[in-house]
Amino acid sequence: MHTYFNINYEFDREQVHRAIAAHISQKQASYICVADGVVMNTANRDVQYREAVNGGMFSVCDSSYVPLYLKWIYSTDYQQYCGCEIFRDIISSRKYRMAFLGTSQEILDALKENLKKINPEVESMMFYELPFCSVDKFDYPSIARMIEADEADIIWVALGAPKQELFMHRLKPHLKSGIMIAVGAAFKFMSGLEVKRAPKWMVDNHLEFVYRIFSEPKKQLKRCGWIIATLPGLLLKEYKRARRNKATVAPSHIS
Repeated sequence: MHTYFNINYEFDREQVHRAIAAHISQKQASYICVADGVVMNTANRDVQYREAVNGGMFSVCDSSYVPLYLKWIYSTDYQQYCGCEIFRDIISSRKYRMAFLGTSQEILDALKENLKKINPEVESMMFYELPFCSVDKFDYPSIARMIEADEADIIWVALGAPKQELFMHRLKPHLKSGIMIAVGAAFKFMSGLEVKRAPKWMVDNHLEFVYRIFSEPKKQLKRCGWIIATLPGLLLKEYKRARRNKATVAPSHIS
């Protein structure tokens, strides 16, 4: 795990899945954030939100641009691991019992039908529409009891950022076991309803944000505006951090 832009990232996909398996086998409760540009931006403007993002196991990198920034600053070679990918990987592995929380019942029903084509065991799993309310109004003890009664190993949460990260942070103390993973729009993408993911050629060329802007202009333009306004400062801070770290570990030369 590495900390960049004040977020604890795990870029190694195999390590992500090993950590999930270890927590589940040990009956531990925790969560994983899927950090895109919106999460990174908000975490660096809101200390309480940053504490929520970093209060779980780690974040996987849902941004295709963060690996580019890190390559420029640190000469590293990291890869994006987006919410749709980790969602599909875990479902298709057929290793865990899962629960699906959030969004509307219509999307949940369509999602279930599509996921059954990947993993027929999904038929017997819980799909629960969370009430539409602020993050302060959820009945966390009741939700935790429902999850424990279901014996879900993985709890997928789709409430949109920043709400879903705050939700997991507040639910964690009430859970005895289970790994929550926030997947944002993955429910909508894989339900086949409403928003669809960008074509692969756009994803491969770091243009997914353009597709999202045209799909949801009002929502995405506001998010992009915040990112554009704050990104230069974030890059400068990370560059200075890299220089400080390099100076600290540089070997001393004794004549």
